Amino acid sequence: MKKNLLTLIFLWITLIVTSQEASVEKSVFGIQAGFSGIWAHTELKLSNQIALRGELGFDGIWDHEFYEETDFLLVTVLTVEPRWYYNLNIRTNKSKRIDYNSGNFFSIKTSLRHSDLLIVLDNEEDTKIVTNLSIIPTWGIRRNLGKHFNYETGIGIGYIHYFGKDAGFPKNKDETAINLHLRIGYRF
Repeated sequence: MKKNLLTLIFLWITLIVTSQEASVEKSVFGIQAGFSGIWAHTELKLSNQIALRGELGFDGIWDHEFYEETDFLLVTVLTVEPRWYYNLNIRTNKSKRIDYNSGNFFSIKTSLRHSDLLIVLDNEEDTKIVTNLSIIPTWGIRRNLGKHFNYETGIGIGYIHYFGKDAGFPKNKDETAINLHLRIGYRF
């Protein structure tokens, strides 16, 4: 009888331990670099599968309508991005890493490049920067490489609005925006 009771208690404890839901980290901070910029980011846990990512960095811009004299600009960008890490339980069940939010995600990447916040790195002295706001639903993945390094890739299509009139251009401009990123990062 004691053996059966101990076996039942052991099975019950095992069931409780293994039934815990996988969760994103409480807080993650790091830097990332990609083919079109460099960014510092933080992610804060909102629920077991949802994190709010905040990002400050430099984005590369290739837009010849507003920036005729310049081939490439690096401008300051502020991004807020809620992320839903939807496969954490599946990864845990397959004994794959989920630490530091390693998983697949859906997000709504909202980025602001405002003329008052901008630090411009280009080869022209008086380049006018056009404030713009983009909202791009994105699918992506993040994976860890060792203890501190990670890589991230994502793709999305959405909307961008250029406030051209505020910068002295004759009109504002709306168009389709694409988020295609591949980044290598370091987590602190």
